[in-house]
Amino acid sequence: QVQLVESGGGLVQPGGSLRLSCAASGFTFSNYAMSWYRQAPGKERELVAAISTTGGSTNYADSVKGRFTISRDNAKNTMYLQMNSLKFGDTAVYYCKVAYNWLNYWGQGTQVTVSS
Repeated sequence: QVQLVESGGGLVQPGGSLRLSCAASGFTFSNYAMSWYRQAPGKERELVAAISTTGGSTNYADSVKGRFTISRDNAKNTMYLQMNSLKFGDTAVYYCKVAYNWLNYWGQGTQVTVSS
């Protein structure tokens, strides 16, 4: 079965950095585009970044462009989100997602809290 497991979240000061990981299993990882979403308290879940099967194409929400970098290692079945220059507004639960066989699969999420 499809399984996505996020890790790497935590508490960080404004301006700091974190790297999130999403370990995937249960499907041929290299055949599927992947994405990161986040959901802040009281807000809808929003797309943060997406990456193509090879990693050659990426796109980002305007709010994170220039600060976040999405990447993947198909040999390790893992996707990453490098987050730099973190801001208070980046506080949220971050989820990875894959659309597999016309269904969306989500991980359990990892909490990122930006606080001084």
